[in-house]
Amino acid sequence: MMGMQVAPARLFYDFCLDDHVPADHLLRRIDRFLDLESVRTTLKPFYSTIGRPSVDPELMMRMLIVGYCMGLRSERRLCEEVHLNLAYRWFCRLGLDGKVPDHSIFSRNRHGRFRQSDILRHLFETVVERCLAEGLVGGEGFAVDASLIAADANKQRSIPGDEWRAKDHGADAHRAVKEYLATLDEAAWGAATDVEPKFVSPSDPAAQWTGAMRGPAFFAYATNYLIDTDHAIILDVEATRAIRQAEVGAARTMLDRTAERFGLKPQHLAADSAYGSADDLAWLVKEKQIAPHIPVIDKADRTDGTFSRSDFAYDREQDLYICPGGKHLVQYRRNFTNRRSGVTKDGIKFYRAKQSDCQSCDLKARCCPNTPRRRIPRSLVEDARDVARALAGTPAFERSRHHRKKIEMLFAHLKRILKLARLRLRGPSGARDEFLLAATAQNLRRLAKLRPMPILAREGA
Repeated sequence: MMGMQVAPARLFYDFCLDDHVPADHLLRRIDRFLDLESVRTTLKPFYSTIGRPSVDPELMMRMLIVGYCMGLRSERRLCEEVHLNLAYRWFCRLGLDGKVPDHSIFSRNRHGRFRQSDILRHLFETVVERCLAEGLVGGEGFAVDASLIAADANKQRSIPGDEWRAKDHGADAHRAVKEYLATLDEAAWGAATDVEPKFVSPSDPAAQWTGAMRGPAFFAYATNYLIDTDHAIILDVEATRAIRQAEVGAARTMLDRTAERFGLKPQHLAADSAYGSADDLAWLVKEKQIAPHIPVIDKADRTDGTFSRSDFAYDREQDLYICPGGKHLVQYRRNFTNRRSGVTKDGIKFYRAKQSDCQSCDLKARCCPNTPRRRIPRSLVEDARDVARALAGTPAFERSRHHRKKIEMLFAHLKRILKLARLRLRGPSGARDEFLLAATAQNLRRLAKLRPMPILAREGA
């Protein structure tokens, strides 16, 4: 006959929550690497010494880690899931009858003591230190790149860029607007470019209107990663406007911060051609002594069949170029009373051939068919570009090019698995908070994968 389940009438239960969390559960594997003792120490100065006890900051950190590790984008839903899920309760140290805090507690702390203490960066760096202790960071090769994340901004409610004025917003402005106004002089935000955007979101003016994805344009922020190429550990993360100048500047910020915080400086840095300008290569080669495994941005190469600059040999001792016909190209052919540097405001020197040499040359049709003589530009930091050119095509460069794909895989994981394809928070601080927590979750998941649970521990669980 058909059976019917009847609720047991037992009054007391012998229930151990730890026994009901699988030994190979992601949160159990992550928990071994998470040390939040320093969270209370860091946050203690930001709490009052009187009044009723607050929600445990470690509980909030653990709940946020659950949310970002498991792709729970809503804090309201996160609280519901932690209330119902045994594994989440175990990870958050709530037991069976522990009370889950209200979702609003996260907003109040985020806009207050979390940002005042920069606790989310402290949490991220604590996890990076654990990755270092586990031997997952080689320190020989780093890679840097940026990815666009859609902002919580609606195109339909945007206004033309020439209609938005900073002076029109005062003390009654929204929080995201105030944050952007406070960052107008920062290289990663307002000072990244003088170009007026086509559209501005009144609710989140720091979000950049961009069509960089070769599709419909949208408002976005950029998350910048600096990773160690051995095991794709994220060493630093930075939020910026979705514009190349800000992204390139973030690479310098992250390299300097990683060296200061962890004492790490790579032997080489891999990146795409967006980071291959003369100034950036000179900074790496001359100031940081880091080999740039980066394609050089070089607009001197010609595609019309005439000689490019690479066809001219540079004589460093005499400071001149030698053309394919054996003639010299120099800056000046006479002495001036007041010596001239010949350097433009962009840091470029020009080397010119004699017009008579060019007019009588058999190679003129292949060299300068449309001008009386040939002129060659050279940057003041061209030697750094030469270093990058010499490295291109070497076996080490090809390995770095292959390893750089790991950072693209991290961005794909960020958007598809952690579901951070669109931001939930607004403003520079909101973007920074979300990117830090997501990078922390990715490093923790990486630790759990590369340092699995001991066999005895799995069998005994």
